[in-house]
Amino acid sequence: MTLSPADSASSVRQTFPPDDSQILAASVDAVRAAGGLLLGRFPPLPLPATPEQVVAALRANDAASLDVLRGLLEAACPTAGWVEDELADGVLPDGDWWVVDPVEGNINHIHGLRDWAVTATLVRDNVAVLTAVHLPLTGTTYTALRGGGAFQDGRRLQTSSKTDLRAALVGTGQASPRETTTTFSSIGRSVAAMLDAALVVRVSVPATLQLIELAAGRMDVFWQHSAVRSGLLAGALLVAEAGGTVSAIDGQPWTLASADFLAGTPALHASAAAVLAPFATSPRDLQPATAAGGAPGSTS
Repeated sequence: MTLSPADSASSVRQTFPPDDSQILAASVDAVRAAGGLLLGRFPPLPLPATPEQVVAALRANDAASLDVLRGLLEAACPTAGWVEDELADGVLPDGDWWVVDPVEGNINHIHGLRDWAVTATLVRDNVAVLTAVHLPLTGTTYTALRGGGAFQDGRRLQTSSKTDLRAALVGTGQASPRETTTTFSSIGRSVAAMLDAALVVRVSVPATLQLIELAAGRMDVFWQHSAVRSGLLAGALLVAEAGGTVSAIDGQPWTLASADFLAGTPALHASAAAVLAPFATSPRDLQPATAAGGAPGSTS
């Protein structure tokens, strides 16, 4: 059989996998589609009143968003694996993996609060290569491609130019139901230390929304006593591509094997690490995901 030029071109298109910029564009479509569905579920009425109602609402939101996200993202990068547990941490097997939070800030959504988003990050050999974060209530989308910069609706992001921690707006927060009294103690002591060292300390969830503020120059430092992938990977890539510095709290390079997280502007990162280093998280402080009763869905 002889192929026509059109047939040949079609064959070539089918042979080569999409490049990362194409995958990112498809990821943006996916998080926007899921965000649109979640917007139709907001505000949820009546608001949950019991622990059982909270858990049911978290599960329902996650399931609804994942129904939209999963098919679109798997089509965008068919060779990528899928991380089933959004609260998981630690190193992934080699290859491509989708790490998503179907409702980042789910606890806020189900209580009628505004701080929530949808995130999708492609991880390759344990390094985030692209991410898309969509905030449905504002219609804002944040994207980053490793080596290609970070953007808010097409406008390039840059971390702030502050050089004095005493002028800095910094933040932290909880991450998941698996945190222990040891983690809570570390959060409390680190917040107290930062209250003394920085201008203002913000304690809130979810992590991604604080990290996009850092990437956009509206915050200056963020740290967390947690290693939950879905809450950190998207924001870490956005901050790094916006010119920020990302590490573990003790200043060592941050990887998926790290037990905690610190991000800041280049000029403030070292001084923030000096304040927070005494409260660095030990891996032994992290408990199995079922330790907190197996509650589904991240608090952030």
